[in-house]
Amino acid sequence: MQVDVVVGGGGPVGLCLARALAQQGRTVAVVERQPRTALAAPAFDGREIALTHASRRLLDRLQVWSRLDAGTIAPLCQARVQDGASPFALAIGGEADTGQPLGWLVANHRIRQAAYEAALDQPGVSVLDDVGVAALRRELERVVVTLDDGRLLHTRLLVAADGRLSGLRRQLGVGAELHELGRSMLVCHVAHARPHHGVALEWFAYGGTVALLPLVGDSSSLVLTLAPQQAAAMMALDPTAFAEEVTGLCEERLGAMRLASSRHLYPLVSSYARRLAGPRFALAGDAAVGMHPVTAHGFNFGLAGVERLAAALEGAADPGASPPLQAFARAHRRATWPLYAATQLVARLYTDERPGARLLRRGALRVAAMPAFRQALRRHLQH
Repeated sequence: MQVDVVVGGGGPVGLCLARALAQQGRTVAVVERQPRTALAAPAFDGREIALTHASRRLLDRLQVWSRLDAGTIAPLCQARVQDGASPFALAIGGEADTGQPLGWLVANHRIRQAAYEAALDQPGVSVLDDVGVAALRRELERVVVTLDDGRLLHTRLLVAADGRLSGLRRQLGVGAELHELGRSMLVCHVAHARPHHGVALEWFAYGGTVALLPLVGDSSSLVLTLAPQQAAAMMALDPTAFAEEVTGLCEERLGAMRLASSRHLYPLVSSYARRLAGPRFALAGDAAVGMHPVTAHGFNFGLAGVERLAAALEGAADPGASPPLQAFARAHRRATWPLYAATQLVARLYTDERPGARLLRRGALRVAAMPAFRQALRRHLQH
């Protein structure tokens, strides 16, 4: 099978990239290990994605946003960050003169389904499901991809979009900075007695972080980052005991809580690829930059990479040629590395319970609360 581009990984970033490149008139094959039934109707996985304005605009252009159920999209009006029991809070957004939310909360499984439907509707896109990449061979003018079932794909560009522990990245010989953060992320939906008013709450305590992300109605997405033993113990609690424990952890900020969904546990690993592109290949999504969830920028960076790679390849006769790929790599690194590096520092600082670290992070929050910083951050989210 001969195609212009092979995208390894049928997650939402890979599918959005496939549609964006096919809109340029290219033929794209998406290779995904999950079966078609899982792609067409993804299971609830507990994760809610905070989408920026830039991400929404791209999803609009790719006709993904219009496929989402508007009744399940929750506006994010303000974010408040605190350090433990300190009464001081860094507030981002919520100013009366903006008239716009900071962003929107959308369930990950709904984005996956909408992106799959959009990819299937785009002429030029083929989705090869229930199969992986067994081997690949890079030649001067093409890449030969051998699938698990023996099929061969001949392509001018291979894009690895198969996650932060990317197997394709390893096959391409690209190293990555990997950080196993020694924490697990427990996510679920909770219902609560008091309204959230569209405000996301996040605070640092208990050797980890607690976040409540506003959903539709009097419910929120609860995100706990805890030591693995603590997280496993929370998973083992029955729903009533879990609700009582969570109400205490959240210091009754939104009143009494009850479990409103299944619980899901994920190990926290961040990553940054040492190369974002090379001879006839590029990296996308978490295979390129796998962010710590504390800044909620992982998927937004993935979509920004889709936009940058598509823009770099626009009009290129050969999508695997070096100049456009290197232009993409430079632009994406400039845009992502500073926040990635800063997030790594924040993650270490806010899981350090030594007295000096506690003083330092309280000071950092007050510096971040300066009007110029808050306005710059709000503009970044709403750009």
